[in-house]
Amino acid sequence: MCPLFLRRSAPNSAKFARLHGRSDEHEQRFGLNNKELQIEELIAPTVEALDATVWGVEYLNQGKYSLLRIYVERDEGVSVDLCAEVSRHVSDLLDVEEILPSAYTLEVSSPGMDRLLFKGEQYSAHAGERLDVRLNYPFEGRKKIVGTLAGIEDDSVVLQVDDEEYLLPLENVQKARIVPVFD
Repeated sequence: MCPLFLRRSAPNSAKFARLHGRSDEHEQRFGLNNKELQIEELIAPTVEALDATVWGVEYLNQGKYSLLRIYVERDEGVSVDLCAEVSRHVSDLLDVEEILPSAYTLEVSSPGMDRLLFKGEQYSAHAGERLDVRLNYPFEGRKKIVGTLAGIEDDSVVLQVDDEEYLLPLENVQKARIVPVFD
């Protein structure tokens, strides 16, 4: 099944565009692959025990060495000490569970102002902000679309670009990052 894009220029008019070519090995849900979901499920209780939450996980397999990025958040903010503590606990947990097939580098940080969005509720919470979306498959010849996040609708990101609204299926979103606006 191919992802379906919808572009709306006015509330009553719609233009559909189908994408072709889907790779099952690159199956993603909200931008996370199966390994990232597995890691997040494993580490979430440990991070929560440290009075923080997992904002998101990125696992980049780079051949012999891999990179694991864990973004954590806490109401009172994320300190270097918290990142170090999460790193120690998560590293020990991952070593015991042996879910990563090779040597890896572990990075723990706050999501930052230009945070990546990983989950549907994160998109909803950031409605009205500028968003840089990278797609797995091009839409109208573009794999990068920057606009204002209008929200989530039927498992699609609603992105306002000029006078048009785009519905981008979450399964086709490779990365979505907040674009901070400084006045």
